[in-house]
Amino acid sequence: MVNPQRDIQKRRMKGGWPVGGRVLLCLTVSLLLPGRGDTFTINCSGFDQYGVDPAAFQAVFDRKAFRPVLNYSNPTHVNISFTLSAILEVNAQLQLLTSFLWMNVMWDNPFISWNLEECVSLKNLTVSAENVWLPDIFIVESMDVDRAPPGLTAFVNSEGRMKYDRPVRVTSICNLDIFYFPFDQQNCTFTFSSFLYTVDSMLLGMDKEVWEITDTSRNLIQTQGEWELLGITKATPKMLVGNNVYDQIMFYVAIRRRPSLYVINLLVPSGFLIAIDALSFYLPAESENRAPFKITLLLGYNVFLLMMNDLLPASGTPLISVYFALCLSLMVVSLLETIFITYLLHLATTQPPPMPRWLHSLLLYWANPRTCCPTAPQKGNKGLNLHPAHLPGVKEPVELVGKVSGPREAELNGCPESTRAKQEDEAQRQHLVDLWVQFSHMMDTLLFCLYLLFMATSVVTVIILWNT
Repeated sequence: MVNPQRDIQKRRMKGGWPVGGRVLLCLTVSLLLPGRGDTFTINCSGFDQYGVDPAAFQAVFDRKAFRPVLNYSNPTHVNISFTLSAILEVNAQLQLLTSFLWMNVMWDNPFISWNLEECVSLKNLTVSAENVWLPDIFIVESMDVDRAPPGLTAFVNSEGRMKYDRPVRVTSICNLDIFYFPFDQQNCTFTFSSFLYTVDSMLLGMDKEVWEITDTSRNLIQTQGEWELLGITKATPKMLVGNNVYDQIMFYVAIRRRPSLYVINLLVPSGFLIAIDALSFYLPAESENRAPFKITLLLGYNVFLLMMNDLLPASGTPLISVYFALCLSLMVVSLLETIFITYLLHLATTQPPPMPRWLHSLLLYWANPRTCCPTAPQKGNKGLNLHPAHLPGVKEPVELVGKVSGPREAELNGCPESTRAKQEDEAQRQHLVDLWVQFSHMMDTLLFCLYLLFMATSVVTVIILWNT
């Protein structure tokens, strides 16, 4: 029988081996030495009495620096899956998603195997992760160092199938679109790839189906706060870096914000303030309480926005910010309209200016069709010959202008012609007052209808966004 070690020593002494031949022979003979047979079967005798013998795995532990394959030209197949157990934070300003994952990595180690019959039906063993080769799988979008706890273990079965599970707190980049805040949905990605091994050395696969990962994550997710998991999909593109091609698996994680908190704390109070401001149109236009009431509402709305500013996203322009800006603009326009009407009524009762023809035609057109304003004129009135008693909050023009002396009183004074001219002048003046009063009510009508349209549009938009 030929002794390989003695033959090697003789050739070393003679110096008859080339350098490449020496290395190849050493690698070949090392597999034939005791403890490193060509079947790589671990001798597990005595495990039932004395426990696991570290010497039985020492040959495997010595190979942890190298990829465990029989033929180094063959790639290692690594299966990946994960469980999303918590959504910790979504930072819209920094565009970051912080989540907690349980990563599951599986691969085959052909240097570990044992006979179940000889090993008292021992199917699985736990091995310290520091003593075996681990694939360098990382998440491409991660913006933080790996904070996995030390001292983790890996499971290995009798056929050499390795399983390595580890918890990971991932802070990853996510392209957030907050336009529909607080009814927004985000689609973030987790791309698993190798840092060192190309497709020639490592190929990635799936240990579970995507629907299994989604169902498991929904059942085990620990956080019931602002975000909820909608679903997970995957893609398997290749990553080209220079001349190297890397295998990767990309998971698309769809999450949705729970809008109840923001609807109750932002939209409902804002809607109440706008509704109260709309009801203020029922106050008399020339009343001294209408303008201060609107100023108080405007100040209250600004205080509300300052208090709720922390709930709004710190970056971008979401739709809710546009809504708040429109509410504030409506309240400001309403206050300016109240000030203008108050000034206009005061001017009309003292020295009414002439009305332009286009405005007079507009009033004629507005007085005929049906209107939606709470201060709309009665149907019995025709044209602009309105009795002031039908206009709430406006004093009679006769009282504002002054009473006209009757014909008998004028005849007693002996000036019938001057009295008739004075009566015509007072009638024209009263007609101008009626026109300007009608114009003020038209402005109130238009602004009130604008309020109603804005509130109806806001409610319909909220219902549509909530349901979709």
